[in-house]
Amino acid sequence: MWAVSTLTMLVLAGILPDFRLQSADGDSATTIAVTAAVGAGVFGVLSALAWPLLVRLLLLVPALVLGLLVFFLNGSLLLIALRLTPSGQTEAAPETAVIVAAAMSAVASATGGALAVRDDDAYRRRLYRLADRRRRGGPPCPAAPGTVFLQLDGVGHDVLAAAVRKGLMPTVARWLGEAPGGGPTTHRLTPWHTDWSSQTGASQLGILHGSNHDVPAFRWYEKDTGEVMVCNRPTSAAELQRRAVARTGDGGLLAADGASRGNLFSGGADEQALVLSIAARRRSRETRSRAGYFAYFSDPANAVRTALSFAAEVFREIAQSTRARLRQERPRVGRGGLYPFIRAFATVVERDVVVAAVMGDMLAGRTAVYADLVAYDEVAHHSGPLGRDTEQVLARLDRALALIEKAGEHAPRPYRIVVLSDHGQSPGETFHARYGLTLGDLVRAGCGLPVPRRAERTHSGAEARAAVRAALHRPEADGDAECGPSGRRSEPVVLASGNLGLITFPDVPHRMSKEEIDARHPGLLTTLANHPGVGFLLVRSEEHGGVVLGAYGVETPLDRLDDDPGPLAAFGAGAADAVRRTHTFPHTADIMVNSFHDPADGEVLAFEEQIGSHGGLGGAQSRPFLLSPLALSVPVDEGEVLSGAEHVHRVLRRWLRESDGPQIPLQAASEERAA
Repeated sequence: MWAVSTLTMLVLAGILPDFRLQSADGDSATTIAVTAAVGAGVFGVLSALAWPLLVRLLLLVPALVLGLLVFFLNGSLLLIALRLTPSGQTEAAPETAVIVAAAMSAVASATGGALAVRDDDAYRRRLYRLADRRRRGGPPCPAAPGTVFLQLDGVGHDVLAAAVRKGLMPTVARWLGEAPGGGPTTHRLTPWHTDWSSQTGASQLGILHGSNHDVPAFRWYEKDTGEVMVCNRPTSAAELQRRAVARTGDGGLLAADGASRGNLFSGGADEQALVLSIAARRRSRETRSRAGYFAYFSDPANAVRTALSFAAEVFREIAQSTRARLRQERPRVGRGGLYPFIRAFATVVERDVVVAAVMGDMLAGRTAVYADLVAYDEVAHHSGPLGRDTEQVLARLDRALALIEKAGEHAPRPYRIVVLSDHGQSPGETFHARYGLTLGDLVRAGCGLPVPRRAERTHSGAEARAAVRAALHRPEADGDAECGPSGRRSEPVVLASGNLGLITFPDVPHRMSKEEIDARHPGLLTTLANHPGVGFLLVRSEEHGGVVLGAYGVETPLDRLDDDPGPLAAFGAGAADAVRRTHTFPHTADIMVNSFHDPADGEVLAFEEQIGSHGGLGGAQSRPFLLSPLALSVPVDEGEVLSGAEHVHRVLRRWLRESDGPQIPLQAASEERAA
């Protein structure tokens, strides 16, 4: 490796005009070769010794910026190495040093692979040695199997099954006994149904902490505090985890010898890295959210490999989005600005860091590990859940599963790998693209509030304002209609979570009833329910407790949905139970709006700028999967439906007991049997 690095430096010195290894008067070939060898050696030593310290100092830098700084740091180390050569005649411009350092690292990485120095087995053996040093002096590792839970964020059951049939995920195919070469079946594939809020915040909170009570959406307004809760905001995630722990009286799925990697919530794990709920408060060095970055980037080989992959992913996204524009593909959303870098972070940096952390946990013998890989979800939002872009991501995720599986061969205990998803994604164009106005515009028009001209000129906007005038018996066509008999105007808070919309009137301290909304905004509910882009509404009713509203005046009380699903009929089995449960939440919005859903093609209309969305009911978003080893008991009995994240939590807890994992309180076991 040293010889190859030396040769690379010599070649670059001959090519690049701003990089030389000899004095201005010229040196002998031997002197130049020795200078290159010393420079390459010093560069390697500095990378091994100084790199971990530099990464530790940069932990406070945003992770996205940290990936970009890798090239600059590498160039700086090379400049220092050149200064330390005995001849003292070496010279390189700063920008040239960055290029030389990147080229040397890339060539070294490729050479290492060819020499089997950096193949998967060698990489795992290196991790094993590190883990073995960490275990020394500690208690012996139990012989009982450990469990690794790998969450493929946003991958629906049908998407996974299709990827297996297409040969995109050979590791999963082999587990299911569907590999071309045959082989025994080791895993079973089970679909499950999400709650109404089909998004990571609700699902992962329920899976890891056993309760997602009062999580009506990805984002919602809380009248008692005047705050907007957002599941991927650190302060909100910390508060949601606190509420779940208080409700269950239990630390979480990973409370005993567990590790949480790349998740929104900790699950009660002692070992945490890249966990959002702890990012908002000070933690010890071992458990703070960014600790995972240091553990990974302290190895310069990891840093360079990930940085190069990061750059390649940025160019891949730019090429794919350009191709979509040239082909005028529909539906399509904007993918410019910082999005290529955000995508590269999710599909490369987060994946590499989390996979390395999980392998380290296995080699350290941890009892339970839960990790989230978000790559597919990020790409599917902007490219759609079906297509070449997402198929490439699924193939790379399968390789990550294979690498983690192989790490188990070097682990001090056997491991059972459970793969699951938190939700799926449903395709479809955006509400704004189809109708020319946002949900917020429609609500304002329905309230008689001023709306942007672009929305006012649309058919939907005109109909909404006509409905308000008719409800108020105001024949004039010009000017803004009043919001109610009192003439009072209000500014509703309108929030979107995929194809689920939430409308809240913040000046009313309680959840408004249908009767109160009709009195204050006579045309609003009619405008929303009759809009072709809306599937149904949920509102509180003084007469019936709660009602589902549909087009043409359909109004179905919640307690009659089983006999007459009304507008919920298109959303399939389980929709009524999901809506009834959300109705009981203290922070459910005044008006809950679920978009239109076409059962024929599974499409929904996102209220956000996403052509692959989730967050409400309709289509594949509500049908994730659970892939479990046959060595574990069946998730549910034949004919039973695995429904809700809390139900999944109980299943995972049962499996940990079967593996002699973390000790689950007897109360929790009795609760599962009762459920």
